[in-house]
Amino acid sequence: MRKRMLFVFNPKAGKGKIKAHLLDIIDIFNKNNYEVLIHSTQGPKDAYEKSKEYADQVDLIVCSGGDGTLDEVVTGIMEMKSDVPIGYIPAGSTNDFANSLFMPKNMAEAASMIMEEELYHCDIGRFNSQTFAYVAAFGLFTDVSYETDQDLKNILGHVAYVLEGVKRLFDIKSYHMKVTSDEVQVENDFMVGMVTNSRSVGGFKNLTGKNVDMNDGLFEVTLIVKPKNPLELQEIMTALVMAEDNTDLVYSFKTGKITIETEEQVPWTLDGEFGGNQTRVEIENLHKALNLYLKSTKKN
Repeated sequence: MRKRMLFVFNPKAGKGKIKAHLLDIIDIFNKNNYEVLIHSTQGPKDAYEKSKEYADQVDLIVCSGGDGTLDEVVTGIMEMKSDVPIGYIPAGSTNDFANSLFMPKNMAEAASMIMEEELYHCDIGRFNSQTFAYVAAFGLFTDVSYETDQDLKNILGHVAYVLEGVKRLFDIKSYHMKVTSDEVQVENDFMVGMVTNSRSVGGFKNLTGKNVDMNDGLFEVTLIVKPKNPLELQEIMTALVMAEDNTDLVYSFKTGKITIETEEQVPWTLDGEFGGNQTRVEIENLHKALNLYLKSTKKN
């Protein structure tokens, strides 16, 4: 009995590199007895709609693109309350999620790895009523991803993120926030915050702290206070680069659930895509909620 697969890919991700590997990937799937329904995304939310449509009609959904494409597929499946497994062939410019799980960088190898059908139960996040795969964030750097022109992102990769971020260092906005979790309760002015299940964000390792486990039921939280002078900024940068928690300007902790409240609306980003303007967010770790075909090259 042949199994059915939905294969959704973003033809523009990472300079469109999927195009050179498409036939090889389909061939690998066919050889493993899959009938493949292929869909090339035509715009935002397309992968999300297709995943919802096919969640209960196929044995597997494989997506290829950047972290945004993955986010759409995960969101679609979760909304349908489906436990259909997913496979991921990373093709974006940063691929934080894939790198965090030590997935093969070669696209054909990633396809072959999926076909081994080894299930890994990965944590994902709930953000109010929305879902995210690996990061919910606000502030400096976080709106860069969807404000940086896609072509620029493809050409420059990480450099585009950094340049866009540095341009803003001089007009950093901060938000007065009340943060509540079992581990930490704090009220302060924060210029950036990340709730992550990832070993890197924007291609930068160490930002999320050490000893990250993608299915331990815990997020890594990083909240950075707005510096008042260049010395404080230096202190923050050193703490982030060294991944040392030795400053009062950076809050870094693990939690399964966190609430963040503000007076004014704060724009959030979920996996690099706009997550709306919010005054109150409740973020919860959905422990092992994602069924992912993953045979990792390293122990997770």
